Amino acid sequence: MAKARPVEGLDPDVSFAEAAARVLEVRAAEVWEHAPGILDVDDIERVHDMRVATRRLRAVLEIFAPAFPRRARKRVLRDVKALADALGERRDPDVQIAALRDYAKTAPAGDGAGVRLLVDDLRAEQATGNGTLAATVAEMERRDLRGRLAELVAAAREAAPPGHREAAPAEPGEAAPG
Repeated sequence: MAKARPVEGLDPDVSFAEAAARVLEVRAAEVWEHAPGILDVDDIERVHDMRVATRRLRAVLEIFAPAFPRRARKRVLRDVKALADALGERRDPDVQIAALRDYAKTAPAGDGAGVRLLVDDLRAEQATGNGTLAATVAEMERRDLRGRLAELVAAAREAAPPGHREAAPAEPGEAAPG
């Protein structure tokens, strides 16, 4: 599983709104880092990592809800949930196929035909999930989910008290700006 990236510059002197902006910015970027090759059924970990990243992103949108414009946040959250659902639809057969392949390595010889039949059925589910995922990703691009996440970051920063906006994290041994 992809490890969550650290969020720079979080400390007690950072306002809630600025903290929300910083965390959202990092967690949104993590989602899109996993997008290239997401439809490749031979790289099932990419789907898993992107799905985990969407869960982290949802948590940020829920935990820091007061820092974002309500209506825009709700719309973005709805789209992030739709993306997570599509990733889940694709991920479930991925996991089942992998488990059956592991089982087939040690299964009695007579189970081979049954395992292959199950894998074939799951491949069909995987293809359906992939179609749903492709359509959902295309829809998120059409709706400019990335841009709307960036707008939420900007709105939170705008709401941050003066002196707390986009302050660069201090270098070790230096005083924090602001």
